Amino acid sequence: MLTALTIRYVADVEASRRFYEGLGLDYLPEASVPVWAQLDAAAGAVGLHDAAASKGRAPGAVELAFATDEKLEEVAARLAAGGYAYELAGEDFGRSLRVTDPDGVVVQIQEIDPATMRESQAAL
Repeated sequence: MLTALTIRYVADVEASRRFYEGLGLDYLPEASVPVWAQLDAAAGAVGLHDAAASKGRAPGAVELAFATDEKLEEVAARLAAGGYAYELAGEDFGRSLRVTDPDGVVVQIQEIDPATMRESQAAL
């Protein structure tokens, strides 16, 4: 099985490492050096989203996102404890949390609800 590894170029490796640990990723010190911090998630994926149906995204835009089976309130609590502001929103697929990382990039964490997805698809 392959796991996607997104490379995110950052201004401050340590600040970004703490931020992504706050999202729930696991820091791997044995795979890290001062200019590279590796953090693992349970799995990786690529989602293809119709740009015309999105909120102002242009074709070719990339967004860093994670899907979680953890309650977003738990993720939000860790982020708040680290001093990060976030926004929770209802979506066609469930709920999402958006937070801005130390470099000003918005990161989305998705809590996918299969029932909500089915209802949304049936309405199409």
